[in-house]
Order: sequence, then structure tokens, then C-alpha cells
Amino acid sequence: MDLKKIFIKDACPTKIGGQAVLDGIMMKGADRTAVAVRFPNGDIHIKTEKLKKPSKWLKVPILRGVLVFVGSLVTGTKTLMYSADVLESYEGPDAVEYEEDKLTQWMENKFGSEKTWSIMLYASVVLALLLTVGIFIILPTAAVNWLGHFTESEVVLNLAEGILRIVLFVIYVAAISRMEEIKNVFRYHGAEHKCIHCFENGLELTPENCQSFYTLHPRCGTSFLMFVMVISLILFSLLGWPNLFWRIASRLLLVPVIAGLSYELLRWAGRSDNLLVKILSMPGLYLQKLTTAEPGTEQLEVAIAAMKAVMVGPEEPCYEGLCDKDGRLLDMKASGAAAGSETACDIQQTCEEQKED
Repeated sequence: MDLKKIFIKDACPTKIGGQAVLDGIMMKGADRTAVAVRFPNGDIHIKTEKLKKPSKWLKVPILRGVLVFVGSLVTGTKTLMYSADVLESYEGPDAVEYEEDKLTQWMENKFGSEKTWSIMLYASVVLALLLTVGIFIILPTAAVNWLGHFTESEVVLNLAEGILRIVLFVIYVAAISRMEEIKNVFRYHGAEHKCIHCFENGLELTPENCQSFYTLHPRCGTSFLMFVMVISLILFSLLGWPNLFWRIASRLLLVPVIAGLSYELLRWAGRSDNLLVKILSMPGLYLQKLTTAEPGTEQLEVAIAAMKAVMVGPEEPCYEGLCDKDGRLLDMKASGAAAGSETACDIQQTCEEQKED
């Protein structure tokens, strides 16, 4: 791993971020998001949406990390569900027919399609949180409880719990990475990182230019999760080793603090390249080797289309439909949308504006 290709000296870090979805990518720009999904026939479907006005609380250190984490979880789940809906709507010759389950049909008949979608969205978020808490917080501290029969060292017990938590997480990621659908998501994840690297280095957004960069990026959410694991190990060690009930309670109460600290560390890592940052970032970067894969031209084209769709002026309207490789709707007259293009000067100006915060 060549860290010089990850912490690039002359790069201009920005707040541009993204997320891999089913057969596509979501990019988040200064004032809008764009979700680009590749249909089986090669067409790219895109949807852009304006971002809500940021809360004043997002300027408060630590607290903003908690708000961003919760917001990202909701937005991420919503975007994944949207990409699945887009793929289901495809009506080409190689379309796959999907049949709604009986529960969904019952809910739509009772609540309507829009409310059913909202219920499923928040139910998915709650379920994800419960599984995360159960598997990665409660299970490790309960599983290590038996070690108390062999040692009274609080350092050893907390260290064992932290290591088990990290091992469980790595095993989980490694296991799902073997699934073919997840492999494709990880290719889009790699394309997202390459595209952002290319943008932050002021190069023209082309598949060839993007392909020259690593799939690893210091601001990746995967690194955030690894920061959470490491910081939790340190903080939990300061609490000693009380009985199981109080251990679980203390760990749950500290989750917001850990999320807040991890976010601040991720922000620092994203705009710095000193030796300490590189050392702290290494575990997350190695984990990214599992959550990203080398993309092909198809994945990079989708990432570029999503990126260019958010690199427009705030006055440009949002839109949805099939687009070209520059993120522009194919029927320009119907949409009234402008081309999502940018120049090196625009990139530098945007970069400098975003670094001020």
C-alpha cells in the first residue's frame, strides 16, 4: 500500500462524499445529491435532490458526529431502497420480474404506497441499529464475561472485548464480500473513491483518469467504523470491568460519544497527511481493502455521471430520468436542466470554499 497515493500531497480535500448502492452510486455535493443507477441494458438512470438546510447543531464538535451518523444511516438506507425500486422499474427485454410479498401488499392496501415505503424505511433503520448494538456491542462484552474466571485484570478483559469486537466486524465484512451482489456494490464503492480522488486532484473526470487512483480514501465511512472500534476499546477500558448489566449500560450510553469522536477524527484524517494521521488511518484503510474492489469502466462512468450531476450551480433545477455519461438528462428540452460540467478553476474554487468550514 503506497500511502502517497492515498494521502496525496497536492490534492485539495473537499466535503464531496458518496455511497455505493445497488448497481449505482449516490454522490453528495455542496447543495444536492445525485443517485445514478445502471440498468441491465447499459442505460444510466439518475435522480438529483436538493439538500435540506443544515442545522446549526452541525457546527458543534462531537454533537455533529452523532447527527451525521444518524442522518447518514437514514439517508443510506433510503438511497439503497430507492436504487432497488429503480431496478425493479426497469422494463427492458432482460428485466427481472419482482413479486411483492404478502406483507408489503397488505401494508400498501391499508396505508398506501408512500406511507408503506416510509414505514419500511424507518423499520429497516431501527432493525439495523438493533442488530449492530446486539452483535457488536452486547455480544462481545457478554462473550468475554467467562474470562473473568481466569483473570481479574481489567486491562486484559477490556482488551479481549475490543479485539473480539473488531474480529467479529472483520469476519462479517469478509463474509458478505463473497456474495456476488455485494461484490458488485464494492466495485461501485471503489469507483466512488477513484472518482473523488480524481476530482480532488483537479483532473478531468474521465474513466481513464479515475482509474489511475487507489480505491482507498481516508474519508471513507469504512474508516469511520474502524475508528469507532478503536475508540470504543480505549474508552471502555477507562470504565474498569463492572458486572455485565452495568457494562452493557455504560457501552450503550457511550455510543453517541464514540460516534462523535470518531467523526471528528475522520474529518481530521480527511484533510491532513501528517504521520500520526496516517498511523491512525491504517486499520481503516486495510479494512477498505475488503469493502472496495477494482471497478470497470461501467462503474466509473456511473460515478462520473453522479459527480457531474452535483457539480452545478445552486440555481439549476433537480431532475430524474435517463442521463448521458455527464449526468445530463437525455431529453434536455423536457427537463430544462443544464449540463453538469466543471472546469479546473471551478473545482479549485469549490475546494477552497469547502475547506473553510
